Amino acid sequence: MAFGQPRIEYKNNAQMRTMHEAGLVLSRALDAAVAAAVPGVTTKHLDDVFAAVLNEAGAKSNFLGYHGFPATICTSVNEEVVHGIPGSRVLQDGDIISIDGGAIVNGWHSDSARTVIVGTADPEDQRLSVVTQAAMWRGIAALAGGSHVGDIGAAIDDYVSSVPGKPLGILEDYVGHGIGSEMHMAPDVLNYRTNHRGPKIKPGLCLAIEPMLVRGAIETAVLEDDWTVVTTDGKRSCQWEHSVAVHEKGIWVLSAPDGGAEHLVPLGVTPVPIP
Repeated sequence: MAFGQPRIEYKNNAQMRTMHEAGLVLSRALDAAVAAAVPGVTTKHLDDVFAAVLNEAGAKSNFLGYHGFPATICTSVNEEVVHGIPGSRVLQDGDIISIDGGAIVNGWHSDSARTVIVGTADPEDQRLSVVTQAAMWRGIAALAGGSHVGDIGAAIDDYVSSVPGKPLGILEDYVGHGIGSEMHMAPDVLNYRTNHRGPKIKPGLCLAIEPMLVRGAIETAVLEDDWTVVTTDGKRSCQWEHSVAVHEKGIWVLSAPDGGAEHLVPLGVTPVPIP
């Protein structure tokens, strides 16, 4: 602790390259889980598919056993916001599911989440996912061009507020975080604008940027399993997440095979591989 604030871990290039290795394994595991998310399968099946990719790569799960969490991914369906536990629930046509997972390679962590609409999409659910994903990329772009971590939340908030149509809510109870030798580290990465600028952005900073949006009110509750977070009004929710590194030459999305180029270049940011 320094002046009452948690100390931020700054990584060197070799450590960030290892985090990218973990991110690549994670990306492949999420690819497999997303492909498996079809009507009629259980959320436990998605967990098994994800875990098989990690095992084949020799990577470890950073979710399994984390404060007692019993699975390798979180599967949050419909009104479930985050931390849903895979199990016997069978996916139905039209469900919206956020799949959140992580991987460890040689002690270094990655963390990423994607949202999938199972089968036939409700247009409003599709809009929710598209806006959430786009908000995440605008937050990542702000990391590249900003001076303080608070610039990320401001960019996410400004984008979500600017989208035409029915307003979407940005959850405030759950936020992004630093990542490195542990999955959850300082600093917190808010998804909304505040007067707090946060720590300075500088090389070695690695963050998990993860906006969570809802179609209704932002109030949440935790179910009796002590993990699953749901919207109190039962409205549907969405989460997208990537782990991102800042280095001397620029930024690199650790959990994306192309470093985020596909989505960042149109926003005026060219990701640079870690030297």
